[in-house]
Amino acid sequence: MDLKITRNRRAAAIAATTAVGLLLAAGCSSQGGKKAQDAADDISAGKANTPRMKIAMITHAAPGDTFWDVVRKGAKTAAAKDNVELVYSSDPNGANQANLVQNAVDQKVDGIVVTLAKPDAMKGAIAKARKAGIPVAGLNSGLGEWKDQGLLEFFGQDESIAGEALGKRLNSMGAEHTLCVIHEQGNVGLEDRCGGVKETFDGDTDILYVNGTDMPSVKSTITAKLKQDDGIDHVVTLGAPFALTAVRSVDDAKADAKVATFDLNKELVAAVEDGDVELAVDQQPYLQGYLAVDALWLYENNGNFSGGGEEPVLTGPAFVDKDNVSEIEKFATKGTR
Repeated sequence: MDLKITRNRRAAAIAATTAVGLLLAAGCSSQGGKKAQDAADDISAGKANTPRMKIAMITHAAPGDTFWDVVRKGAKTAAAKDNVELVYSSDPNGANQANLVQNAVDQKVDGIVVTLAKPDAMKGAIAKARKAGIPVAGLNSGLGEWKDQGLLEFFGQDESIAGEALGKRLNSMGAEHTLCVIHEQGNVGLEDRCGGVKETFDGDTDILYVNGTDMPSVKSTITAKLKQDDGIDHVVTLGAPFALTAVRSVDDAKADAKVATFDLNKELVAAVEDGDVELAVDQQPYLQGYLAVDALWLYENNGNFSGGGEEPVLTGPAFVDKDNVSEIEKFATKGTR
């Protein structure tokens, strides 16, 4: 049996070598020799040899939110592989984000990736993209709205389910009074996270709204709340930078509260390792960016779409705590988790 496998592998290797040799010989003997050589090089490097595409990725990211750096890194990796020109833009204001989508339509891009944190504001622009024949994929925010707005696919996590999972986890940790900090009012995904926590958590859950674009204000607002109510034993934030700020707020308030959060970055991973943050709920933003760009390339070149156009592709949630954080430390250091 081993001999047969060895022979088959040897034959396959010879066939592959012969095929590549014939391709190069044919290419070099014609006027298109360099193109053929480049194509062979691209194939061997795992890069697409398909017509150049232009894809616009338009998110609701606020300045300074490191979560979106990871999304963009995944998107750029897929774009490099797929011969895609990726144009990224963002604005946390729903109307402004919709204008960015309209700009992409006017530029006649080949595909659009969008978030639906404020879905009502996006309806008109997305409808115009579809009317122009531009496929639109969703990521991160908009699980409950992507099908109604006619998006091709969606990549992200169910924020309500993620919140419910964290609420149950808080129960197992003995928490009794949780403060859930929402850093962008009106963002449906963030509201769903805290709503999910409140649904399954057996103790009391307070909601605190802060201005996520003003981190000193975030810090002072959380500090004031902890001083006002010393019964709060857990602070739940909805992004890694806000968790790190909440740690400082706990110190300033001289409170006994512990911090848990949604989402990761390399600083947050270090905080989990050090015990400053108890855990994080990871939705794999790198994967969201990568899959969304790759999905539009697959649709353009092969007519593929995931989930039959009916089901989302879920990238989370998963818990990261002191027991498993070392397993992803090297990826966080690279900026991919």
